[in-house]
Amino acid sequence: MPIFISYSHNDKTFVDKLANQLVQHNVNVWLDRWELSVGDSIIDCVQNAVEGASALLVVLSNNSVNSEWCKKELSAGLLRELEEKRVVVLPLKLDDCSIPLFARGKMYADFTKNFDEGLKAVLQGIAKITNPSLGRAREEQYDTDWSIDDGTIDGNIALNINFVQLPKRYPYTCLSQIEILANTHASARFIKEQTLTNNHHAKLHIINILNKKLKEDGVLKLLLSDEKMVSQRFVLNGSEDGEVYYVTVSSRRMGEDTGFDVLVNVSGVVDDCYQHMSKVLASPYNK
Repeated sequence: MPIFISYSHNDKTFVDKLANQLVQHNVNVWLDRWELSVGDSIIDCVQNAVEGASALLVVLSNNSVNSEWCKKELSAGLLRELEEKRVVVLPLKLDDCSIPLFARGKMYADFTKNFDEGLKAVLQGIAKITNPSLGRAREEQYDTDWSIDDGTIDGNIALNINFVQLPKRYPYTCLSQIEILANTHASARFIKEQTLTNNHHAKLHIINILNKKLKEDGVLKLLLSDEKMVSQRFVLNGSEDGEVYYVTVSSRRMGEDTGFDVLVNVSGVVDDCYQHMSKVLASPYNK
C-alpha cells in the first residue's frame, strides 16, 4: 500500500523533491498530481487513497495549516489511528508554522533547517509502519513484487509466498509461489506465536526457518525453459521436535518467448522477505 502525501499545492516544489527522493528509496507514494487524470472524481479518488494508504505523510506549513482540504485529510488520518489503534499520520514540518492542536502530541520530521535530516526521519518513520507481508525487491535487471498470506488446509496452517519477477528489458514475467503446509505440531506452534505476539511474527518464524534451510543447502533456483510450470518439493524441519513443514515451490513464465532459459532465484526472494519482515517488525508499533 502506498504512502499518501497530504500537502498544499503552494508547496508543490518541495513536495515534488520529497516525493522523488522517497521513490528513489523504494517508497511507494500516492501524490495527487501523479495519480489523477482529467475527468477523475477528485473527492472519490482522494478518499479511496486515504483509506487504502499505509500511512499519511502530512506536510505542515503555513500554507497547509490554513487549507480546509488539508485539514480534512489530516482529520481522516487521525480518525484511522483511533479506529485501527496504530500509527497512520506521519507529520513533517516545512516552515515555522503553527501545528494544529490535535497533531501537537506527535513527533514530526523537521525540514525547517536541513532537508537531508528531515528525509532521514521520514524514511525511519515509514519503515516502522510498512506492511511486513508486502514488499518489492529491486535488482539491476529486474524487480520482484511479493506478498505473504496464511490460511488453513484440513485444520493445519498453510503459508503462501507469492512473487512476480518483472524484468526491466525483456517482454515476459515470472509468476511463482512457495506453499508451506504445517503439520499439527507446527500449526500449534504458529497459533501460540500468533497469540503471544501477532500474525506477522508467527509468519516470520516460518520464513526464518525456510531462509536458514535454503542458505544451508545452497541457492535454490528454478530453471524455466518454456511456458510449463516447474515445481520442487521438500520437507522442512522446524526449531522444535515434531515441528514439520511440507514445502512446494513452483514457477512459470508468461508473456513472450525470447528463446532463452530463465532462472528464478527462489532463495533470494525468501531472504528479501525475511529481511523486510525483520526490519518492519522490529518497530515497537508491531510488538
